[in-house]
Amino acid sequence: MARTVPPAAPPPPPGPPSARGSLSLHRAYLRSPLGLLRLGQLTLGAAFWVTVAAHKYEGAAHFALFAAVLVWLLTLALFGLSLLGRWTLVPWLGSRWLLTNLVHDLALGVGLYAAATGIMGYKAGRKSYCNLPGYSQHCLYGAYLSASICGGIAACLYLFSGLYCLSRRCRDQRDII
Repeated sequence: MARTVPPAAPPPPPGPPSARGSLSLHRAYLRSPLGLLRLGQLTLGAAFWVTVAAHKYEGAAHFALFAAVLVWLLTLALFGLSLLGRWTLVPWLGSRWLLTNLVHDLALGVGLYAAATGIMGYKAGRKSYCNLPGYSQHCLYGAYLSASICGGIAACLYLFSGLYCLSRRCRDQRDII
């Protein structure tokens, strides 16, 4: 008796890896505008909070450091889940991943980095006297100015990624790529 081979199943559609499959990088995300913006946000965010934390800080700089680290850690989590294609594992937010990224970028990223940049810019302005020739004390002007520049550029990157997510949402696309 001849045995017939059942027809082969069609290959699964391209997209993020399944929630239970092996871990692999979602390279399409890494090459997408959002993935590249996230890399820039992580780099500038780390530069911001490392610059502030490595120098003496007081007063409102505590809030600026808290805001920068909070947004940086949340961005790192979003980036990691998106890079691994595992956002479906996040309860309630996984099914709304584009909206989650949009709210994170515009509300948290732009809002908190703009506030932190304003704080560090104000503190840099208050310390601008110490970069004069002949001033012998430790000067925090350069550190505060560097942090405010990194924070301002990071806030712009969050604005761009938020607008990117918003444009995808307005075109009725539900995925981040």
